Amino acid sequence: MSLFGSLTTAISGLTAQSRALGHVSDNVANSQTIGFKRTDTNFVNYLTHSSNSAHMPGAVIARPDYTNGIQGIIEQSEEPLAMAIGGQGFFSVAAARGVVNGRPVFDDRQFFTRAGDFRLDKDGYMVNGSGYYLQGWPSDQAGNPDRTTLEPIQVTQQVFNPIATSRIELAANLPADPTAGPVRTQAQVYDSLGRRFTVDLDFTPVTGTPNAWDLNLRVPGNVGGAAAEDRGTVRVVFNSNAAPPIGDGTIADIFDAGAAGTITPPASNAPRDPAELSFTADFGQGPQTIRLNLGAFGVAQGLTQYAGREFAVRNLAQDGVPLGSYAGLTMRETGDVVVNYDNGQSRVIARVPLVAFSDPDKLQRLDGQAFMRTVESGEARVTDPSSNGVGKLITGSVERSNVDIANEFTKLIVAQRAYTANTRIVSASDEMLQDTINMRR
Repeated sequence: MSLFGSLTTAISGLTAQSRALGHVSDNVANSQTIGFKRTDTNFVNYLTHSSNSAHMPGAVIARPDYTNGIQGIIEQSEEPLAMAIGGQGFFSVAAARGVVNGRPVFDDRQFFTRAGDFRLDKDGYMVNGSGYYLQGWPSDQAGNPDRTTLEPIQVTQQVFNPIATSRIELAANLPADPTAGPVRTQAQVYDSLGRRFTVDLDFTPVTGTPNAWDLNLRVPGNVGGAAAEDRGTVRVVFNSNAAPPIGDGTIADIFDAGAAGTITPPASNAPRDPAELSFTADFGQGPQTIRLNLGAFGVAQGLTQYAGREFAVRNLAQDGVPLGSYAGLTMRETGDVVVNYDNGQSRVIARVPLVAFSDPDKLQRLDGQAFMRTVESGEARVTDPSSNGVGKLITGSVERSNVDIANEFTKLIVAQRAYTANTRIVSASDEMLQDTINMRR
């Protein structure tokens, strides 16, 4: 019995070392596969009988020892949409199971991967090299993600709708020289169709009244002809003798200068209140209210009056934008997927979450470096990057295989020698059995 036991034990050793060799072969073959996780070998001994007085040969089996939670080397990529995970998380991905009316139909099951070599396909989906579709939380118009929905991210090359100008900000210094003459600057504004117009801001020093300027607003192109282009005049007073005292050269008051128009002065001139007036303009799409912000009362910001003979503009900005076309896509380390437009605007369309498991080594492996949840792996915890232990998102990079070639070659040599040793046991057991059979002659 012991000779047959030795023979079967050695044969189990051959089988176990063959499986170990298969693991090594798989690892070496995928040493350059993005997101691949190597498989080590765990040898397990099974006993036939063992006691203080006797021990009978048993068997050995080789079980895979997965390394799904071991980080691979992170390498920069030329693909701007590529992403790597620095930590224990996974990407949530979907698999297409067919096409209906030219659009992919997705499998209802959830898949996960570390292969972050994503790029856009012909339909605008973010797909990795293995054909899995990246999933994310869709965002609303304000860029806030809907964490109740997880779906494949699709980028549509839609236009960015025009935004009509509603606010102009002016930061400039009017010369304090009493001999200074009228000065002018222009602000660019947009209507609801994205058409660009100008607003002329004419500052004229008030004769006989120091530290006072009349601001006249003209809007060329305003509906109603030349008479309607003049939107009115307000007086801006810079007063160092105001009560309560304010800083020299700062705005003390803004009020209607008496000319007809549509300008509405600020309701209050208390220190630090906004020095903001409003007027209307109509470019053919109906009245459009525009606020002109000149800073704050009694504060040296926005419009000031200090020494100098020249009118100096520090900042002139407005919040309207023209029509914008798709210009590109970028990824942020927060997971936000951002569409950029050629009008300088951008829009967050989705956020890429990361998924963590209590025991990632117990995930079921699938083709294309993908995984599925099992009972042993625990529930999938979907959360924002850099939170709750899922690791951080590294954009413009990919995670390489965690296979060490030198270590695999060492395991290859050990498996080969162990296999050869087991063949010697088989040969020896066979010879001894033959000798036992020949005893009868």
